[in-house]
Amino acid sequence: MELKSAIRSVPNFPKDGIMFRDITTLLKDPNALNDALDQLYDFSKDKGITKVVGIESRGFILGGALASRLNAGFIPIRKPGKLPFIKVSESYVLEYGTDTIEMHTDSISKDDVVLLHDDLLATGGTMFAACKLVDQLGAKISQISFIIELSFLNGREKFKNYDLKSLVTYDSE
Repeated sequence: MELKSAIRSVPNFPKDGIMFRDITTLLKDPNALNDALDQLYDFSKDKGITKVVGIESRGFILGGALASRLNAGFIPIRKPGKLPFIKVSESYVLEYGTDTIEMHTDSISKDDVVLLHDDLLATGGTMFAACKLVDQLGAKISQISFIIELSFLNGREKFKNYDLKSLVTYDSE
């Protein structure tokens, strides 16, 4: 299946001039959803992944399902104030300001082999901060995966030292 055809493009959302790539149409289609999971699983199945780390919130959807298929644990990375136990945090720069993400300190260990997953790679700031969190806890990052990559924003450049997979690439807005 051509996954790009299962993704809806919404102009001027969340603000004028932005073309939003909406994966809810992919998620509601069982064929597209299973094809995306199959491709992500094939990318990671022989890598010894012990934990899949998903980034809030859309990274939880396929990240959790992928963890189940890989017989790995699932670890959420959340916005501040959402995790109840001891956590590490990392701030990163956005187009207009900064944001922060967090994860529990006991969620991964130095013995873990990690796949990080999110729905979209744009500039790479959020995923780069997620990599720093995993590094702080000493685990090995084996792979990074996305459903969508906006290649014209050059986010991939931040991850030259990682094995990275995107299922669908948009070369322009």
